[in-house]
Amino acid sequence: MFIPVEVDIAGIYMPPLLPAATLGVLAMLLTAYLLNRTRLSRFFVLPEVVMLALAALYTVLIGTFVIPT
Repeated sequence: MFIPVEVDIAGIYMPPLLPAATLGVLAMLLTAYLLNRTRLSRFFVLPEVVMLALAALYTVLIGTFVIPT
């Protein structure tokens, strides 16, 4: 059975979802900047929903593969 543990950052214990969500939102902001810079976001009908989905996707991927548990 898998039980998540706390992540220790500078002596502060926090749940693993907090740094994963923070890094996921930062990755989404970088992706949004690049999509806006190359004008590819104009092809999305609802760009806000796409960015929200990217933030959720990045959070799951970072929480699964990057944050040690």
